[in-house]
Amino acid sequence: MTDSLLAITVLWGFVFIYAIMATMDFGAGFWSMVYINKEKTKATNIANRYLSPTWEVTNTFIVAIVVAVYSMFPTAAYTLGTVLLIPGSAILLLLSIRSAFLVFSNIAHEYRKPLTYISGITGMLIPGILLSVLPITHGGYVDFHEGKQSLNLVGLFTSGNEYAFFTFALSSTLFLSSLLLADYSNVSAEKEAYRVYRRDAIFLGPISLLTAVFIMITLKQDANWIYNKMMDDLFLLITSLFFFLLGGIALFLPSRKKPGVKGMPRLAIISITIQYLLASYVYGKAHLPYIVYPEVTITSAFTDPKSFHALFATYIVGFIILFPGFYFFWKLFMHDKKYLQSQPTKK
Repeated sequence: MTDSLLAITVLWGFVFIYAIMATMDFGAGFWSMVYINKEKTKATNIANRYLSPTWEVTNTFIVAIVVAVYSMFPTAAYTLGTVLLIPGSAILLLLSIRSAFLVFSNIAHEYRKPLTYISGITGMLIPGILLSVLPITHGGYVDFHEGKQSLNLVGLFTSGNEYAFFTFALSSTLFLSSLLLADYSNVSAEKEAYRVYRRDAIFLGPISLLTAVFIMITLKQDANWIYNKMMDDLFLLITSLFFFLLGGIALFLPSRKKPGVKGMPRLAIISITIQYLLASYVYGKAHLPYIVYPEVTITSAFTDPKSFHALFATYIVGFIILFPGFYFFWKLFMHDKKYLQSQPTKK
């Protein structure tokens, strides 16, 4: 494996981790908004208990992605920073609004509902804009002229592929978050909240699959070079579909630990995560060697090899330090009985 390929693998790993965690995080904020007036289900309480300790952890990965791009692929960072100025600024603005309103919603109790609505809506827009950035890298929307780059917004917003990625981001955010919240409700022994989120996951799963098919259809039309390369790994795509179906079936299987309860949400989460991992691997492999087609490749944008070796060693040390912390955080989050069964504070 070459240094540039190793670097893009590390970067793609950060992107995948953030994609999974962020969709669950943003989706939880949306569900908190949706069920805020249905107190009997305790669905909003479950969503808030999930959001409280995780939204700050999730944001650390987007910092890691930005640092990795600028340190490993500085030439690509210049191009991406230029063409993504508008969507990037929109994402930063929405992140700032959401973070601020999440904090205030837990302090200013008399304004809790409007603050929750604003944070929930902005939280749904962020993953949509984030994922809709990908079609820009497929080529045809960035004009390279005399060393300068500019984004063709008219061409981008008339592309079906742009809207396919946007709708896929929304459906995946709601689907993954409903799955995790179903599992979290099950662990917390909140039967009504579990029933609500399991129902949502069952409804949203097929919609997510349809939006993924929509992406493939529009890819064939707008970025045929990626589509053809993805078809070279058709077996992996079929395997990912198998894990998707397994995740769906798991929601109907009888629980082994809780007689009378339908669904095995933990198995569903694992299966769906594997499915997304396989599908994203196929897409990422097909995208190589381009970062922005057809001008910027992982080789042309790569940093000095000596700098990369030092950076890579730093990433390894950082991972060794941080991974145990994330592991113990997750164990406490999912197994602390006092926190799992805590009730919302009444004001």
